Amino acid sequence: MSEVEETIGRAQALASESFIASTGPGGQNVNKVATAVQLRLNVYALRLTPPVFARLKELAGSRMTAAGELMFTARRFRTQEANRADARDRLADMLRDAHKLPEKRAKSRLNRVGKEQRLKGKKLRGSVKAGRGKVSFD
Repeated sequence: MSEVEETIGRAQALASESFIASTGPGGQNVNKVATAVQLRLNVYALRLTPPVFARLKELAGSRMTAAGELMFTARRFRTQEANRADARDRLADMLRDAHKLPEKRAKSRLNRVGKEQRLKGKKLRGSVKAGRGKVSFD
């Protein structure tokens, strides 16, 4: 099992769920049954490496509390089971994205001819702008 899948398994085991009243369509069912799921996970308990933790924190944004709790609220579906699966899937996706290394940006290299053309274009643009302005009748 890879490190990512191992972390996801630990996260799923440590996550706590609470069911809350949902909003939106559903008629009387919405008023009677708590179908929305609030999933909470203490990120510090996962023991992530610092770079992965930093990426997770950036990805989570406002979903991470100051105490280090990651919180997902799933209310897209009308049943508890579907919302529960949705919240767990979103957690797994976020953890997978946090484990992905960002691609290194390759520096672009400009050759001599390209550099000369760019500077010539800047000179031309500067002369056009210099031509604008007040006209003096001396």
